[in-house]
Amino acid sequence: MISHNIVTEYISVFILAFVFVFSITPWVIKLAQKMNFVDNPEARKIHKTAIPLMGGISVFIGFIALVIYDVVIVSNRTFNIRLIGYLLGAFIIVIVGVIDDKRGMRPIVKLIGQFLACSTFIFTNFGSVTWLAIPFTNDLTFPMLLLNNTVMFNNFISIPILFIWMIGLMNATNFLDNMDGMISGISAIIALGFFAFAMIINPDNSSSAMWLSLMGLLSLSYAGSVLGFLPYNFNPAKIFLGDAGSMFIGYFISSMGILMANFASLQFQSKWFYLLPVILISYAIFDICFVSITRKKDGRLVWQGGKDHTTHRMKNLLGSVKVTTLLIYAINVVIVILTIMVTLIGRYELLLSILAICIVCYYLLGKRLYSIEVEIPDNQLKKKRIV
Repeated sequence: MISHNIVTEYISVFILAFVFVFSITPWVIKLAQKMNFVDNPEARKIHKTAIPLMGGISVFIGFIALVIYDVVIVSNRTFNIRLIGYLLGAFIIVIVGVIDDKRGMRPIVKLIGQFLACSTFIFTNFGSVTWLAIPFTNDLTFPMLLLNNTVMFNNFISIPILFIWMIGLMNATNFLDNMDGMISGISAIIALGFFAFAMIINPDNSSSAMWLSLMGLLSLSYAGSVLGFLPYNFNPAKIFLGDAGSMFIGYFISSMGILMANFASLQFQSKWFYLLPVILISYAIFDICFVSITRKKDGRLVWQGGKDHTTHRMKNLLGSVKVTTLLIYAINVVIVILTIMVTLIGRYELLLSILAICIVCYYLLGKRLYSIEVEIPDNQLKKKRIV
């Protein structure tokens, strides 16, 4: 049962995060304009005027401020190596994004920055005093995550999976940040899903309970921060997240996804529950898979930005950025509800059934969206132009 004190803490964290970011964002907009830190329009983008490009800094500052608040107000919560590593990894990815936003960055350099951020999180949480250990299992290719203090770096599969998961989602959210309010709103919905998950799970030891409580508070700190930013980012946007914001979002949801997989597999004693965060974050995964497959199929460059994402195609079909954004919000709300339902029931058969249904629905949606015409910018075309 959740105590009155923890409920008060949750509510205060969420409200303070919202109010703080909502209050500082106008100042960040002015600062970005003064520094000429703006995103100029070009062929592959929707906006027609220069837009301030420091929104990710607003969200990150709000998140960090409330994490500090989370730790200070609870007597038994401290800045240990695990939490410091988590926050340091977030800081690194924001700095990488800021540099990319201001000066531009070669893809390989950005990838190295993403790898460094992930390494900071993974290796501080898989060190000598750790709450995660990853032994290799022969029966399934998924990593087995256990809550104990044992160092188990004796496999070469689990760690790469975590890197692929985190870096993949950083790029997925970066790809999906292509329309006013899109990824900021989606990530807020996902963060509330992480919070609901943390409240449902009933751990059988105090260490797990402490980390689930912190997971819930991190999720609320993030959700409040990004929702405080959303009024300025929703169409018509007054400020953009930039790569600093979109990659920070990817870092947040991927790391929370690792925690979700860990706790769910332990709670329900089933390796299939490693797939639970895949359902929760499935729309972002669907979008990056869709553009990668369709660009490859059409003979275009996969990693160049363009107006051929699922969001752009829906907008072309519906004729409105606002309607498209709200529709995709609704899709993600349904996904969160399904994830919560799986967590409440705790049966792997239901999880696999819902995952299968999601795959079929995404396949049908992708097939329909592929038939919608989109504008292909020159930067996606290879030397031999597509006829």
